[in-house]
Amino acid sequence: MRGNDSAGHLPPGEGLVRGIGRASMVALFINAVVGAGIFGLPSRVHALLGPWALLAYLACALLVLLVVLCFAEVGSRFERTGGPYLYARVAFGPVAGFQVGWLVWLTRVTAFAALCNLLLDYLAWFWPAATSPAWRTLLVTAVVSLIVAINLRGVRLAAIVANVFTIGKLVPLLLFVGVGLWFVEPALLVPGEPPGVADFSAGMLLLVFAFTGFETATVPAGEVREPRRTLPFAILAALAVIVPLYVLVQVVSIGTLPGLAASTRPLADAAERFAGTTGAAVVVIGALVSIAGTLNGLLLAAPRLLFAMAGHGQLPVVFARTHPRHHTPHVAILVTGLAMLALTLSGSFLSAVAISTLTRLLAYAATCAAVPVLRRRVDVAPALFTAPGGLATVGVALAVIAWLLAQGSARELRDVAIAMALGLVLLWWGGRGRVA
Repeated sequence: MRGNDSAGHLPPGEGLVRGIGRASMVALFINAVVGAGIFGLPSRVHALLGPWALLAYLACALLVLLVVLCFAEVGSRFERTGGPYLYARVAFGPVAGFQVGWLVWLTRVTAFAALCNLLLDYLAWFWPAATSPAWRTLLVTAVVSLIVAINLRGVRLAAIVANVFTIGKLVPLLLFVGVGLWFVEPALLVPGEPPGVADFSAGMLLLVFAFTGFETATVPAGEVREPRRTLPFAILAALAVIVPLYVLVQVVSIGTLPGLAASTRPLADAAERFAGTTGAAVVVIGALVSIAGTLNGLLLAAPRLLFAMAGHGQLPVVFARTHPRHHTPHVAILVTGLAMLALTLSGSFLSAVAISTLTRLLAYAATCAAVPVLRRRVDVAPALFTAPGGLATVGVALAVIAWLLAQGSARELRDVAIAMALGLVLLWWGGRGRVA
C-alpha cells in the first residue's frame, strides 16, 4: 500500500495524538488569519485608497484564494506534521524543506513577539500601567508561561482554547458589523478619484498581509483527525468566513467614522461613535481576545516545525521527543516559548519584522510550486482535493507572489539571505554535515 508521504523520507510514527477535529481545524485557520490586523487595518488602507479600499479587499481575497487552493491540494496528500516544511521537503528535497521550515518558524516566533507587545498596548486602554517596564516584564512572562502550559498539556486542550478564542474574537466583530451597519452613512461610501497605481499596490500589500497566516494551521497535521480531508475543507471554510467579515468591517468603518484615515484605533473609534464608550470597550476586549487567540495558535504550530525537522535528522533529536503523558513535543514547545519570551522582552524582534512577510511569501511560493511537482510523483498519495484551474491557478499565484517579493527593499532581501544562510548552519549542526 502506498504511503501518503514520499517513500523512505518520513518516520513511521510521530508519537502524537490526533485530537483536532474538523470544527477545531476551522477555528485554528480563523485564529491564524484574524489577528490584530483587522483592528488597525481599516484606517491605514482608507488613508491610501478611500472607499476604493472595498475593491482592493475583493481583489486581494481573490489573489489569496489562489494560494489557498494550492495549499488545499498539497495538504490533502499528507497526514504528518510539518505543513509548508513537509511539502517542500517531499517535493524539492531535504535542504529546500529545511529552509522553508526554518523561515516559517522564524516568522512565527517574530510574529508572536510583535503581537505579544501589541497585546499590552491594547491592555493599556484599560490599564495604562501595563506598558510600564516592571509590569510589562511580569505580564509578558505570565502570558507566555500560560500559553506554553496550555500547549504542554495536550493538543486537545490547545484546540479547545483555540475554539474559545475564535468565538471570542468573532463575536465582537460580528456585533460591530451587525450594529454598525444600521448607522452607516451612504454618502461616506461614495468613491472619489481613483487612486494611483502606487497607492493601490501599497494598499494591496497591506491587505495581502492581513489575509495571511493560514499556513500556520497546516503545520500540526499529525494531530488532526483525517487531515487529508479535514485540511482542504477547513482552509476554504475559514476563508468563506473571513472575506465577507473583513469587507463588512471596512464598510462600517468607512460609513460611520468620517475621520477614519487619521484613527489609530479605527474600530474602537467607530464603535464609540455609534455605540458609546461601552461599544468601544467591547471592541478593545475583542482585540485583546483576538491577539491572545493568535498567540495560542502561533505556539501551537511553531514547535511542530522543530519537531518535524528533528524527526528527519535535520535538528538535534531532542526536539523530536514527546511527553510520555501528554504526547506533546514538549522540548520543542519549551524552546520555542523561551525564544518567543526573549524576543518579546528584548524588542529585538523589530529588526526581523521586515523580513517576516518576505519569508512567508517564499514558503507560499514553495507550496504553490509543489502542486505540479507532486502531481507527477508516483510515490506520494493522490490528492483528495484538486485545485480548480490546474496549472493556471499555480501560475497566477506564483506571479502574484513574485510581484509581492519584488516590492521588498534591498535591505529586506539581504536580511532574508542572511536568515537563509543561518538556516544552512543550523542544518549542518543538526545533521553534523549529514542531510537526512
